[in-house]
Amino acid sequence: MSGHSKWNNIRRKKEKTDNQKAKIFTKIGRELSVAVKEGGADPNVNSKLRDCIAKAKSSNVPNDNIERIIKKAASSSDSNNFEDVSYEGYGPCGVAIIVEALTDNRNRTAGNLRHYFSKYGGNLGSTGCVSFMFEQKGVIVLEAGENNISSMEDDAIEAGAVDFYSEDDCFIVYTEKEEYESVYKYLNQKGYSFISSEIGMVPNTYTSLNEEESSKVNVLLDILDEDEDVKNVWHNLK
Repeated sequence: MSGHSKWNNIRRKKEKTDNQKAKIFTKIGRELSVAVKEGGADPNVNSKLRDCIAKAKSSNVPNDNIERIIKKAASSSDSNNFEDVSYEGYGPCGVAIIVEALTDNRNRTAGNLRHYFSKYGGNLGSTGCVSFMFEQKGVIVLEAGENNISSMEDDAIEAGAVDFYSEDDCFIVYTEKEEYESVYKYLNQKGYSFISSEIGMVPNTYTSLNEEESSKVNVLLDILDEDEDVKNVWHNLK
């Protein structure tokens, strides 16, 4: 896989956290709540919750907040009902985009996304219009820190990863969807620190643009990220 975009997505989000902590905490709170309702409040048996907790910690959500959200979601007093919905379309210059949303109002979310795509040079399409360009894979981002990259590569291979690379003191590991859980457990047992870990939509091919064109695409990506209903944005911009 060349032209990886996963770490660029994470880095762009992290750069905005100082000004948007409240919005980020709200999004992650929804994800935690849904994960608890779907699989229970024990992360040892609920892998989706475990991944959400890792994501929350990587975004600097305080442990007290995480525990409070999980406890509320596990109680009968939590009446929030959110559902996962995916949208597909093209951004400026033909960049393929998949938006994963967590919403309690499909009409609101679809209307907002259609507006964003139209206003910023894209086009929200029908289901399947770009997803054929992507493949579901496990995407694990580790802190490289003081670790020897060669040793991390050896561990990734031993764990069963299909690809990996290092960038900006991070080590990114890709797995087959079916092998994600076992690779995660292996690397966790090795004591690595996780920045993020999830099943993601990884593009089969990437679109290369010049700086001006990429800037137009990034404006749309940033607007999508800022919407409270949006959970993840996947794209094939190199």
